[in-house]
Amino acid sequence: MQDDEGQDKAGVETGTLTLRPTVAALESWLVETHPVLDHGFVRVIDYMGDDAAVVQAARVSYGRGTKPGRADAALIRYLMRHRHTTPFEMCEIKYHVKLPIFVARQWIRHRTASVNEISARYSILDREFYLPAPSALAAQAADNRQGRDRPLGADDAAVVLDLLRDDASRCHDHYEALLESGLARELARINLTLSTYTQWYWKIDLHNLLHFLSLRLDAHAQYEIRAYAEVMAESVKAWVPETYAAFADYLLGGAAFSAPMLAALRRMLAGEAVTAETSGLGRREWQEMMAALGRD
Repeated sequence: MQDDEGQDKAGVETGTLTLRPTVAALESWLVETHPVLDHGFVRVIDYMGDDAAVVQAARVSYGRGTKPGRADAALIRYLMRHRHTTPFEMCEIKYHVKLPIFVARQWIRHRTASVNEISARYSILDREFYLPAPSALAAQAADNRQGRDRPLGADDAAVVLDLLRDDASRCHDHYEALLESGLARELARINLTLSTYTQWYWKIDLHNLLHFLSLRLDAHAQYEIRAYAEVMAESVKAWVPETYAAFADYLLGGAAFSAPMLAALRRMLAGEAVTAETSGLGRREWQEMMAALGRD
């Protein structure tokens, strides 16, 4: 038996039943921590809605479960294909993420989430900082100002790792010494490196989460933030499998062509020998079209 406080006779809390939709495949994520990088992780804290909630929002005059599952999946694919975004905004999810500060600074550019980050004004940060695996160390790309190129050789990678480790260790030593000296925490933190780990709660609706994933799962995204996106993508697959399948088909695996691209493509299909010079496209747009067509 349970009393009014939701406890059994021995006074042990037994939990509360819910009438809201739950997703069995995602429930396990509420108690599991999924590691990312060397000290980071992703946890699901809470969620609202499921694939059926997307459908219900689109068919606002219908009750839940009034259409067969096959029709629901087709509707989700239609919504995704035609960019009807508001039904996907009806679902929300909240993550607990531990990540290096430099990754957080990239991540925070996605301004469509509610974020609450640990404050080093109030808390003392752990002695944890990100050290890349040697295979993740690469030279600056010559044609991409924000990307990597060829991996470093083993000797060069070892030198870089030693420098990163020494700098982060020394800065944290000084951070601890400043704290012990009585300096205010809000000042002691300022010399910590960007490799130091921070944590936050990050709550977002499904539409904007899929936009985040479409950018951060891309092969051109920085490896470190892509590692987090890959784990989060698995949680979305568990949570809303029909929505994720449509997302994978139409956004991740699809391609959008501009009007000039379509014009050039129609000329090619008509048998014309279209080149980059005669296409009417800029160099990069031509390259993007050729890559989408598998002809790069």
